[in-house]
Amino acid sequence: MGDALISSMRHVKPMAEDWTELYDDLRARLGLREKHVIDLRPEKRELFLKATDVLRERFVMKVVGQHELERAGRWVAELERCASDLCESLGISAILYTRELGSFISDPLAHLKKKIFVYTFDLLADKIRPDEFERKASAALRTSLRTNMRSIYQTWVFLKLLHILSEETGLARLLYPEHGFLAIERSGRQRLGHIPPNCVLELAGRGCLSFFLEVPRPIAWGDSHDLERAWKLYVALRPDMMVYKGIVMDIVSLSDDPPVKRPDFIIECKELPDWFLRARDLRGQLSRPLSAEEWRALWLRGLWDGLATAMGVRRRDVIRMLREERSIRLREPQLVKLYRSVYRPGSMALVSRMPVPSDVKDELESSGITVYDKVGFNSKRLEELASELASLAEGEGAKDILSEIALLLGLKSTDREALRRAVLKLVSDNVEALKKLLEKEAH
Repeated sequence: MGDALISSMRHVKPMAEDWTELYDDLRARLGLREKHVIDLRPEKRELFLKATDVLRERFVMKVVGQHELERAGRWVAELERCASDLCESLGISAILYTRELGSFISDPLAHLKKKIFVYTFDLLADKIRPDEFERKASAALRTSLRTNMRSIYQTWVFLKLLHILSEETGLARLLYPEHGFLAIERSGRQRLGHIPPNCVLELAGRGCLSFFLEVPRPIAWGDSHDLERAWKLYVALRPDMMVYKGIVMDIVSLSDDPPVKRPDFIIECKELPDWFLRARDLRGQLSRPLSAEEWRALWLRGLWDGLATAMGVRRRDVIRMLREERSIRLREPQLVKLYRSVYRPGSMALVSRMPVPSDVKDELESSGITVYDKVGFNSKRLEELASELASLAEGEGAKDILSEIALLLGLKSTDREALRRAVLKLVSDNVEALKKLLEKEAH
């Protein structure tokens, strides 16, 4: 493939009504061999991406549609506004999303087109037929869109709660991470055998709250004994958000069941209008622990299945291969109640973007779960929940001179950098008076 391949795309009808017309034309022009995309060198991969861009976009639009893409764009805009507000109020340098979500946020259409790159290559190389391509690629697109829209809403709720807390209490600050980069993702953060928080927020004059997103998650392990102990973390139920009073830097407690410290608050987020009608199969909680040897054997099996498969092996995929067929099917409201009964939090809330039927709301609230529905992207609908979280704050972080000065001045909110400059200017203008005061204090 070379420049001729790209120039040939000028002859493809841009307004073709169906992606199959583009497929027939490209298949004749590209002449790909039946080999996996991993055999493509970087420069040829880029050429292939450009040559098939029209086909992949046409297919995405057929499966997802313009309306859904526009909705995704609106949700992304809401999240970006929320993130910008939070960065300003807390002085956060940046918010780090998962690679998947970050890619989707930057360009939903481009992200979805990337999701069907391999399927498109296999299609044009006659490795799969058009009907198989349509089935597999459609499923991949719908899954990616659904997963990312869910992540956007859950992340918006998290960031908006932090923002409301920082605005309500005034002079809140991010104690952890200390570097000022708020991480939504947890990739590589548990290699030392513990589960750290996504953030610890200090509320001036009240105390601290520690937030954990989508935990428990697996920790590092060595031999079969380690794996057997850590297995409960692989198969544990995983609520959207756990909140702890004070500064909590690790929640792992393998001797307990569930294997984490009891949370003070759990928050579940539901973005779909019909979430309460859906059901989910639970298998992991009924499965036996893997040994390290079994795990290695499965990984080696992946090698023989093909280099690309082995390179893409993920631990959660391997676990899924080993799970036994026993399962239990639960409606989503039942699953939410199960979270409460298993983790026994001090309090629990459910945030629903859309209205929740009164019978479902009654079912949840009779189990001690407060329902905040019709939230949409309206921050006012989360203020009561934020106030409840603020009431849990306790302890304190390291003394922060700027917060103490702001409290003395009676400031409810302020620009920390502006306050720092003002304090330095005041000190500079009153050096001698300050020295005398220090001498007096020393005696």
